[in-house]
Amino acid sequence: MANSLVYIVLVTFFCGLVVGTRTKLSIKVQSGVSAAADDGICKSMVQPQGYECEEHTVTTGDGYILSMQRIPVGLSGGPPGKRVPVLLQHGLLMDGNTWLLSPPDQSLAFLLADNGYDDFWNWSWDELVAYDLPATFQYVHDQSGQNLHFVGHSLGTLIALASFSKGQLVSLLRSAALLSPIAYVGQMTSPLARTAVDNFVAEALYKLGIHEFDLKGEALVQFLKRVCGKPGADCTDLLTSFTGKNCCLNSSVVGVFLDHEPQPTSTKNMIHVSQMIRAGTIQMYDYGDEDKNRKHYGQATPPTYDMTSIPNDLPLFLSYGGADALSDVNDVKHLLDALKDHNGDKLVLQYRDDYAHADFVMGINARQVVYDPLMAFFQLQ
Repeated sequence: MANSLVYIVLVTFFCGLVVGTRTKLSIKVQSGVSAAADDGICKSMVQPQGYECEEHTVTTGDGYILSMQRIPVGLSGGPPGKRVPVLLQHGLLMDGNTWLLSPPDQSLAFLLADNGYDDFWNWSWDELVAYDLPATFQYVHDQSGQNLHFVGHSLGTLIALASFSKGQLVSLLRSAALLSPIAYVGQMTSPLARTAVDNFVAEALYKLGIHEFDLKGEALVQFLKRVCGKPGADCTDLLTSFTGKNCCLNSSVVGVFLDHEPQPTSTKNMIHVSQMIRAGTIQMYDYGDEDKNRKHYGQATPPTYDMTSIPNDLPLFLSYGGADALSDVNDVKHLLDALKDHNGDKLVLQYRDDYAHADFVMGINARQVVYDPLMAFFQLQ
């Protein structure tokens, strides 16, 4: 490992007045360490495993309050000195528990802490690019006094790639590891996601005034019942219907997952993702009206995020799977084609033919298959 040690931050999914949303308050809240909530991630998931954990809040430029957790040291405590920060960003309908679902010797957040890193986790996703990710990057940088590594899964990779394509955050970054990378999604094969997109489910909910997309809510439960009642539909394994057939999950980790996930997101965010799937492009949110688009963007159509603009010397680790129905291999190849001019010694690719979307964060062999190579990559940066 490099001479400096590391520190890990988990970015939780925008906790506040409404769990799972970006919460805007009418009063100014100071960013910094906050009291640990009795039902917060520190007390419920980290401290019971014997690890130190701190709750932090970050206020974004547009006035939303983000919740973050920090694991400052591993179980052994480690030697004193500055520890290199790692920011972990979860995916769609998930929260910071993503990185803690498996036992400590298999969960990435705990593994990074035990290997000398200082751990920090993390409504259309345009706002995540413009406000949330910059706020969390800057906060971790200011707290640690040094540049950081980034790990994203699923939607967490999309907001990072979009930011990097605009030249944002790169000056604060050592490297980025992208698991199940999401950029282009036009060839997504997930039956459940495709059905929702083809039936304009998110748009229908938005028109009904339902602005929180909650899979545990009554509206979405009724939708799932209708989908599963259609001839030929097989909903005996909803996780597989959504993510693809995961090779390496066991019943205990799936049980932990169901105790904590899925989390709500913004209905507008789901509309944005649906637009991407239909169009096969990476654009900002389309308001569906040229005048509204002009009001927001100064042009009739939404601007695109240009993946070819990502700096060619930015160290990237991309890991993707052949069974992934959300981060489809063909979509990943589209992204890699956009990165074809990337410096050869700055782009590390890992492909697992048997891995699907959830294996990257819950697989029983993810430590050996993904996390050990990921940490080896960090050590070289």
